[in-house]
This record gives sequence, C-alpha cells and structure tokens, in this order.
Amino acid sequence: MMDTATTARRESTAPAGVLYVGLELSAREWRLACSGGLATRGMQTVIRAGDRPGWQRAIGRAKRRYGLAAAAPVWSCCEAGRDGAWPHRWLTREGVHNRVVDSSSIEVNRRARRAKTDRLDAAKLVRLLLRVALGEVGVWREVHVLSPAAEAARQVPRALTMLTRERTRWRNRIHALLATVGVRLPIDAQFPARLAGATTWADGPVPAAVCARVELAWRFLQQVERERTALQQAQRAARRAGATPAAVCAQRLTRLRGIGDRCAWVLATEVYSRNLQNRRQVGALTGLTGVPYQSGTVVRGQGISRAGLAQVRALAVETAWLWVQWQPTSELTQWFQRRFAHGGPGQRRVGIVALARRLVIALWRYDRDGIVPAGAVLKAGVA
Repeated sequence: MMDTATTARRESTAPAGVLYVGLELSAREWRLACSGGLATRGMQTVIRAGDRPGWQRAIGRAKRRYGLAAAAPVWSCCEAGRDGAWPHRWLTREGVHNRVVDSSSIEVNRRARRAKTDRLDAAKLVRLLLRVALGEVGVWREVHVLSPAAEAARQVPRALTMLTRERTRWRNRIHALLATVGVRLPIDAQFPARLAGATTWADGPVPAAVCARVELAWRFLQQVERERTALQQAQRAARRAGATPAAVCAQRLTRLRGIGDRCAWVLATEVYSRNLQNRRQVGALTGLTGVPYQSGTVVRGQGISRAGLAQVRALAVETAWLWVQWQPTSELTQWFQRRFAHGGPGQRRVGIVALARRLVIALWRYDRDGIVPAGAVLKAGVA
C-alpha cells in the first residue's frame, strides 16, 4: 500500500521528455532552476545575462542529468520586469517555450517574515511551471508580450506624456521661484520681457540670483516646448496617414466628439493594440474593475483594483469627464446623470470612475466591431 501511494503521488501527467526551467533574472546574471518533472530533484546554475554559450552549456548539463535527448524541448518561465520583452524574445529565438509571469500574481507565504533569496525564487518558479504543465488553472497571471511593431508604436505617446509632465514641472518651478519674492507672472511668449520689468513685494527689481535661476528654468521649458510641439505634429501626421494599425485605430477614435489625439493614441497603443478577448480583460488592463470582499456575513467593496496601467486609468477618467461634456445624448452620459449627477462630490467621483470603465469598453467595441456607442455623436464632417 505504501509503495502504491508513493507512486500515485509522484505520478505526473506533464509532457514527458521536457526540461522545465525557472529563471530569476537580474541585470548581470540569470539563475536557472531546472527540473525534469515532479519526481526529479531540481538543480540550479547561474549564467551571465544573455550569455548564449553559457545558456547552451547549462541546458545541455541539465538534459544529461535528467536523461533527456539533446533535442528535447525546453519550457521556461520568468517574471516581467524592468528588462521588458527582450529576455522573452531572446529565449524564443533559442527555441524555448517561454512564459512571462506577472510577479504580483505569484503566490507567497503570508507569514510576517519569510525567507527571500534568488535561489528560493527560482525554485518556486519552476515548481509553479510544473503545475501549469500539469494543466492546473489559475496558478498565475501571464503577461502577453507585444510584437516589436506594437511596442515601437507606444514610444511616441509615452514620450509626449513624459514631456507634458516635464512642462508642468518647469512651469511650476518658475512660479515657485517668483513666489519667493512676491511676483506673479503669466508664462507665455512675453515672459522674458515681463520678467525684466517685474517688481518684487518691496517695489524693487527681481534679485539677480533669482532672475538667473528663473531664466535657466525658462530655457529648459522652451526646449521641452519645442520637443513637445514637434512630437505632436508628427503624431497628427501619422494619424492622418493611417499607415499603421495604431494610427488607423487613433483615426477611428478621433471621429467621436470628446476624443482628442492624446486619448486616441494612448488607448490605441496601450490597450487596443493587445489581443483582448472580452470586456473583463479590457477592464482588468485599465485597473478599473471593482474588488469585492466577502467573509461570512461581512460583505463590502474595496474600490477598484488599480492593477492595470496607471497612465491609461488617469486618462480614462479625464476622458470620461470630457465625454459627459461633449456627448450629452449618449446613453453612457445619461446613465451617469441619472445615477450620480445629483449626488455630492464624492458620489460623482465614484460615478466618473464607473463611467470611465464603461467608456473604455465601449470604445474598444467601437474599434473592434465598428459599433458606435449608443447615442454618441460623430464630429462635424465625419460620415
């Protein structure tokens, strides 16, 4: 009976003749935890990051240890991190069936203090990979790696977002410097002339040291403005040309009133360029889905998950306010007006987040199937 029970526990339905590898990645080295199945003892080795000969030697040693053929397939997994998609593409080029895992979805020990080392993490990954190979569902959440073309399309919208933040930062710095001497000036093309003639709280000129710092910040701001303007013009030209899938999607979205270039490009490159299958995936990607809590008789909400793209989430809420303003006949706007418009500021904030989630899903359907949101109006001159 003991022998039978032991055999049953060690029995594996995972594909036979496969080498399983869990990778713990860092900037300089990769730690490989290898396994030949549930009944085998794991082994670990360390190679330099992206070292092809080192990878081949490590995989060869592991295959020989587990009695696998030299041409046996290799399944691997690694966590998504700051390196982006190049480790996955590198492994795929080496003929490895790799899975990229969302690190926040990996189960961990809930004790107040737990051991945390690269060796333990790599061993954990390969054990989870074996569970996935056995057919277990819900072990983790995988990251769908974008194509190089889709990844390249995100760079200009992200650069524009960065430059917009830099613009705000330099403008705020100029205002803060002038506030220390009691000066308030609008920042526009005539700012240098106004600065030269400005007087402080003591009816004197702006001190030379403060003026020098303000002029330095002004020069930085002008450079940011030039780069930002150039990118905006290039983006508009790309949208009109419609030479890429992202440009076609942005072109389609901007036909609706209330949807501008920035919103259209961010949604097209960050959300709709992915192979999303249903509205739940769209909502989860934006992090706007609700998180319930139920334990015994205690039932309450925990707000939204905030697990998706923060940039898209903030833009979706901003677009929802614009949608209410420019699409008053839309069913989405009327739903918001009925449910939340007559409440207090807190209730309206809750409502606008709910509207943002519905709007992102409605625009996804419009892009995928051409279904205009009910009651929405196209811009003048658009058929």
